[in-house]
Amino acid sequence: MIRASARLIVPTTLLMLAGCAGSAEYPSLAIRDVERVQGSASPAPDAADAIPALPPASADLTTRLAGLVETARQSHTRFQSRQAATERAVAAAGATASDSWSSAQVALSDLQTSRSGALTALAELDQLYVDERAAHPEQVSPAAATIATARDQVDGWVSAETSVISRLEARIR
Repeated sequence: MIRASARLIVPTTLLMLAGCAGSAEYPSLAIRDVERVQGSASPAPDAADAIPALPPASADLTTRLAGLVETARQSHTRFQSRQAATERAVAAAGATASDSWSSAQVALSDLQTSRSGALTALAELDQLYVDERAAHPEQVSPAAATIATARDQVDGWVSAETSVISRLEARIR
């Protein structure tokens, strides 16, 4: 029974496809007159969607940002206080797996750990900025601008610290 049905379906399908391809006159894909935009309407004066002014950053947000920047500042100060000792240890590092090399690795790890507060603050500032921009995607709100200022300051410290660590790591590999 299935074979008999298959014998009928295949020729029928071929005939239908042949009928579709037999014509050489296809409809034009050009824009038709009814599809053209016509008219002379202009927007009414002052009809533009005005974006309302957003309020300034709240006192809670400003206090939170100040705390994050202070945490990052303390972390950066700690980093700077350990940087000279780490640079001396890296400069004195001997062959791989020697005692001086191990001491340099420990000093470098300590230096990396000292910047964790700044990295954590930067991550939180990033999240605050993303949340604020998502809440007001049509414009940069005053709160987002305040967050961006704090974030840029902390990012500058983290970038400088990353540069120092990369340079020191390259010297003891």
